[in-house]
Amino acid sequence: MNPRLRHAFGWHAGPPAWGSAVVAGFGCGLPLLLGLFSAHPGFLWASVGAFQAAQASPLHRFGMLRMSLLIGLGACSAGLGFWAASQPLASLGVFGLFGFLLAWLQRFGSEAGKLGFGLTACLCLGHGQQIVDSLGNPYAIAMLFILGGLWVMLLAFGLRGLHGLRMWPYMPRVISLARVLRRYAKRLPRQQWRLHAAACSLALALAGLTVNLAELQRGYWLTLIVLSSLQLRLQDNLVRALQSSLLSLVTAGGLILLGYSLQSPALLVATLLPLIILGRMLQASHYGLFVLQVTICFILLAESLAQDWQQIDTRLLNALFGALLVVLVALLTHAFRQLLARRALDPSTPRQRS
Repeated sequence: MNPRLRHAFGWHAGPPAWGSAVVAGFGCGLPLLLGLFSAHPGFLWASVGAFQAAQASPLHRFGMLRMSLLIGLGACSAGLGFWAASQPLASLGVFGLFGFLLAWLQRFGSEAGKLGFGLTACLCLGHGQQIVDSLGNPYAIAMLFILGGLWVMLLAFGLRGLHGLRMWPYMPRVISLARVLRRYAKRLPRQQWRLHAAACSLALALAGLTVNLAELQRGYWLTLIVLSSLQLRLQDNLVRALQSSLLSLVTAGGLILLGYSLQSPALLVATLLPLIILGRMLQASHYGLFVLQVTICFILLAESLAQDWQQIDTRLLNALFGALLVVLVALLTHAFRQLLARRALDPSTPRQRS
């Protein structure tokens, strides 16, 4: 690869992944086209499952294992979010649990964090689509999600066959994998991780509860903005949290203006498919850029078959509420961090024995 091009795409790991981009394009394109012709909401969930499965590279050693995890756990997350959308306490508990799970997975490196982010994004989509979806059955949503993922897995097997690889690669030993994950977990200070886990759990729990109590339509604009703003940096301070929430709000405003200017599912799908292919071909290795890429595609996928783009006030209010919620949680976390710092510097504070 040309050194100038390698420097220009330094944020991307390795050369462009043409095979994975083709798999993602065909995998998401078929259910989206079927959804355009039939106007059935089930194809929307099949396209989400296909996009989720396409995040794993089938040519990597653990690519097929990761794809299987993304399909199975993503279907459970989407169905769980759809089920919890009608119950305030269930929304509070499920979103808080997924916030803690996401922070826990981030301890084991960026790849585990990307897995947790994808699962939490599926939860947000399932929760936000409950009011506008006509299926009304979380089991049907999970099954359609799995069908879309299996379609991508079939294409992935074909890509492995073209490269002369085994259909199912050798799996690693669990003991070796646990040692590597434990080594990653020791790099992050325990107190810093606890603060981040508390912030993620609190912010996502409040986001899910707000969508439920206010009965917001397309609530994933709120929950996904909260999720993406918290994940742009693991070591957040107050200024960086404000910057990330503002960036998420500006990005959401741009997507809303794009959908409002098109106001056509066919044009939106025609815009979304090249974006999915380009994003998968140049998938970011940096965790924050990956979060931004995947969040944009998830939102456009959820809105790809929408017919109510003239109602932009609902989407704008959801995005604004999400940004304000991130700022509120950032203020609380900053105040708690300052309290811990003062207690550590106070000589009269009794210290626990180690």
